[in-house]
Amino acid sequence: MGWIKNREHLHEAAVSTVKAISKNKKITSNKGVSQRPPMGNHIIIPSAPRSTKDIKQWRGESDFQAFWHLFHSKTKEPPLTLPARMIFNELEISRVELLGCLEYLGSKENISNFIEAKSLSLNDEKSLNFLSYGANLWLKNAAEFKLSETSKNILNKFNEKYKLDSSLDPIKADLLANIKDQKKFEKISIKFLRKLKLIKESAEDQEDDSELNESPGSNDELNEQDLNLDGDSSKEQKADLKDFKGDIDIDIQDAIDKTDDTSIDEEIEALAYPNNQFNAQHKKDYSIYTTNFDEIIEAKDLITTDESLRLRNQLDNLIKPHLPTIGRLANRLQRLLLAKQHTSWNYNLDEGMLDNARLHRVIANPGYPLSFKQETENNFKDTVVTLLIDNSGSMRGRSISLAAICTDIIGSTLERCQVKTEILGFTTKHWKGGDSKKLWQINGGSSNPGRLNDIRHIIYKSADNSWRRSRKYFGAMLREGLLKENVDGEALAWSHERLTKRPEERKILIVISDGAPVDDSTLSANREDFLDNHLREIISKIENESPVELQAIGIGHDVTKYYKNALTINRAEELGEVLLDELTKLFND
Repeated sequence: MGWIKNREHLHEAAVSTVKAISKNKKITSNKGVSQRPPMGNHIIIPSAPRSTKDIKQWRGESDFQAFWHLFHSKTKEPPLTLPARMIFNELEISRVELLGCLEYLGSKENISNFIEAKSLSLNDEKSLNFLSYGANLWLKNAAEFKLSETSKNILNKFNEKYKLDSSLDPIKADLLANIKDQKKFEKISIKFLRKLKLIKESAEDQEDDSELNESPGSNDELNEQDLNLDGDSSKEQKADLKDFKGDIDIDIQDAIDKTDDTSIDEEIEALAYPNNQFNAQHKKDYSIYTTNFDEIIEAKDLITTDESLRLRNQLDNLIKPHLPTIGRLANRLQRLLLAKQHTSWNYNLDEGMLDNARLHRVIANPGYPLSFKQETENNFKDTVVTLLIDNSGSMRGRSISLAAICTDIIGSTLERCQVKTEILGFTTKHWKGGDSKKLWQINGGSSNPGRLNDIRHIIYKSADNSWRRSRKYFGAMLREGLLKENVDGEALAWSHERLTKRPEERKILIVISDGAPVDDSTLSANREDFLDNHLREIISKIENESPVELQAIGIGHDVTKYYKNALTINRAEELGEVLLDELTKLFND
């Protein structure tokens, strides 16, 4: 239990360590899924792991962000296609990681564990994330960085995709020789992308080549011993260690003391959130003051182990009175879905496979014709369903209980039928604004600032996680203090974006909510229809232009004024029958 209690302090220490290493006290931070590469003067570090065995991997992620802010300088970005941009970014990420491992020797093991975890998380060999990460590993492999078998597999796929051979050895050598010079490194990276045929050759190539072939002494290049990251380090390197040695037993207070508390950086850049087509298209009508304090967090990181057990028991007690009805209805739906998934047979045909069950007629009457049968495939599309739960304060009490019961019923039934299910939630981190509003006030409180609260998006269960392991965290919906305000439009765009990246042929998004979006800090500083209009625009885009099927369940309120396909549940007694009818309609389409 001591470890669980100190996780929050460990996270604070990681942030302070990043500030100390990067020598930048103005860095702001929040918890969530980190970005590659980090954006602006901001870091996102996941919550500290629940087990000490994952600490090095977690530390490696924060080390990478520290090295990025220490060794990377903002430069003019060349115009690149998306695949070329991702590879270009990964080469730069690999460069700063290699430099960090050279200067802070103890971080090498952390970075290695982080690389292994990152490699394990990439399983779609055709995705851009998978292929572009191969460029990161390609450069590390050239620097003799030890790679795991999983990482080597990604590297091999990258080599096969782009047909890399010994002709690229000079470019590889140039990249390593200029690892401390970002501008020259970027020019060589562009040359590398041309060799991969990801950007066109230009007349500037010869000029670039001649510039890169200058005297090696001017490049501040690394010697052979510097690049051998698995070799023994020199005494000079060991003596040069400063603030960070990558050890597990970090002194929390010492790390915190290395940086003074600073006010929020006044030059934080407001970024489109989430970075998807729907919000981008509505930029002129909807704006966000800053995304630096937003959070995407897993439900297991919101509660302790004891709390998850207590809240799960509380949810089970709420479900218990409805178990007989739920069980019968779930079985009916399960039979419907399984019947649609399985193959069927056509009988009494003139050709096909001999129908053994009807041979007795031929034996009894030799003149009776033989009967044949043929197997037919049912057209049941591979399906994924996302449940998006409104975790706002207006859902407190009976409404959130109904939503939690709905989630458990729908999710468990679909999982039993091999339909992948994702459970997501949305709320805000604070009432009436948080750090976003404070920043706005510090900067003078401009008019019509856009969304002014720190949103919190919650992953209760991802589509690929098992139901058995995830369901114990559903009780987090009932946690006191979780339910605050709701920015429905952004949550809908976020969940839709996650769903569109799934490989399944059919995608269904079910929103469980009690009505309109509400965020007092935003509505008091903008038009009163600001959030409402954005939600309607996002819904309209999904319903009219997206292959995702959108369905809404109103808890105690009619939500048909927003959604075309919607139903309302007012009492727990209605749950079973209403849900069965609606899901039956969905899967009979």
